[in-house]
Amino acid sequence: MRVITLLTDFGNGDYFVASMKGVILSINPNVVIVDVTHDVPSFNIRRAAFILWATYRYFPRGSVHVAVIDPGVGTSRRAIAIMSRNYYFIGPDNGVLTMAAEDDGVVEVREISNRSIMLSDVSSTFHGRDVFAPAAAYLGLVDFRDYGPLVSDYVKLTMPKPIERNGIIEAQVVYVDKFGNVYTSVRRGMFKLSYGDYITVNVKGRVIRLGINRSYGYVNRGEATALFNSMGFLELAINGGSFSSEYGLSEGDVIQIVR
Repeated sequence: MRVITLLTDFGNGDYFVASMKGVILSINPNVVIVDVTHDVPSFNIRRAAFILWATYRYFPRGSVHVAVIDPGVGTSRRAIAIMSRNYYFIGPDNGVLTMAAEDDGVVEVREISNRSIMLSDVSSTFHGRDVFAPAAAYLGLVDFRDYGPLVSDYVKLTMPKPIERNGIIEAQVVYVDKFGNVYTSVRRGMFKLSYGDYITVNVKGRVIRLGINRSYGYVNRGEATALFNSMGFLELAINGGSFSSEYGLSEGDVIQIVR
């Protein structure tokens, strides 16, 4: 039984998500649908791309990942289907799929242009229901080659990489979770940083000294710390608090780290 995941910025208060699920199950009732999240901030392609990258690998091989954050819906932007080494990815050609698909290893990319795998009446504002949901449902029922022509110039988003200049690491905030923990673009294994080390962090002109600990509970409540989190990112956190709120950090902000 194939798994289809859904990741959108639609929220749960409207009819959008339920309509997509109805389309999928009407075409192929022998699937399991999993909601990744529908609470991506509106139009935030990069955040959605990160969430997809962080989750795709934990699903069974052959799963279909549908991501619909689509401010360009109804324009000339393409609808694409990506076959990677272990998964399929379906959504708009705006980069939302590629951080995950490239990580797994892209095998081929096709434009979704075959009208027989779409709803008969395709709106100009809801391709999630009319194009992407049926395209996901038909995987395994229709040959992937029949989805449409091959695409080589698809839009790519990549994970930001930190840069070290004169002993200063310039890193970017790649994600802020619901607790206000800040994921930096520094990964475990970079720059010979490890548990027990201390770093100096310049956050918008505020300079703080942090130890790199194994988890939040190694510092007192309300105290800041650094750690390598479950995804391998150097994370800045406050035990029982929000580092992002305390220091005014958002995704895309740049910080400086001195070892």
